[in-house]
Amino acid sequence: MEPNDHPLISVQDLKVYFQGDFETARAVDGVSFEVCPEEMVCLVGESGCGKTVTALSILGLVAIPPGRIAGGKILFKGENLLDFSESDFQKIRGNHIAMVFQEPLTSLNPVFTIEDQIGEAIKIHKHIEGEPLRERCIQLLQDVGIPSAAERLHDYPHQLSGGQRQRVMIAMALACDPDLIIADEPTTALDVTVQAQILQLFRSLQKKRAMSVLYITHDLGVVANIAQRVYVMYASVIVEQGKAGHIFSKAQHPYTQGLLASLPTRSKRGKRLYSIPGTVPNPAHKPAGCPFHPRCPYAIERCRSQFPELCDYGDGHLARCPVLFKRKQETGKNISQR
Repeated sequence: MEPNDHPLISVQDLKVYFQGDFETARAVDGVSFEVCPEEMVCLVGESGCGKTVTALSILGLVAIPPGRIAGGKILFKGENLLDFSESDFQKIRGNHIAMVFQEPLTSLNPVFTIEDQIGEAIKIHKHIEGEPLRERCIQLLQDVGIPSAAERLHDYPHQLSGGQRQRVMIAMALACDPDLIIADEPTTALDVTVQAQILQLFRSLQKKRAMSVLYITHDLGVVANIAQRVYVMYASVIVEQGKAGHIFSKAQHPYTQGLLASLPTRSKRGKRLYSIPGTVPNPAHKPAGCPFHPRCPYAIERCRSQFPELCDYGDGHLARCPVLFKRKQETGKNISQR
């Protein structure tokens, strides 16, 4: 089924800053994106680019202070979540929007059983207890592919494997049938085989439950398997966005091209993989102009002083690089590092 055109959640010009003793870190600096009903959207970028802070902002989990929402809106079903009180957020978290965190061993409570942790949100939001609650927990564990589900209810997190713990986290997120699940690097701590299983699980659950997923990752290889649309984030801003097929076949921003060029493929067997020179800038000391220009092979003088606008390539494909946009207009060809 194609996703609805009307967005379920719309993040508009979001700015989240953190105040240090002597400087301000602009962790999220004008980010805008949408997730439609029944859609799988991926937010991609290197560590430190602001992906997780964006996700925490949606759930009202940014620590204030030192953090503060410096501007923007987060519209969920038309309501601005940034206007919500903590009591309002408690009705949203786990009920309408749920999150799967990166490291399940630190996210799960070591002193409570799996049944206690899955059942907590159901008790709070659905007011179900006793045997119906137990049956609901068993069904959720079965839905996420954990064998002998009834026996696992009485286990503690340390008794499960890494993959099983992540499946429990997904079951917790599904407990109240949310409209949106935010998955923040949910496969990073898992081995490659288990990663593939978890990705397949997300794909099947999203279709089966007709829910929306915002999948956050640094790995474009993951995106290729699951995304319908992709937002590429660099140094606190979105630098490219579009349908997954467009991003992979004709990336228009040098950073996206660099990420794609660094992916291992069969054709590169035995060859040195490309790596983007330099590092992501400190959010408290971002360069003037285009934040990517110190690492960019196409940077010109204007890139060092002018922040680039998004250039429109049509069909929802936008990229924040006027240099390559101008070259494509002049030559009619994509310029690529690959």
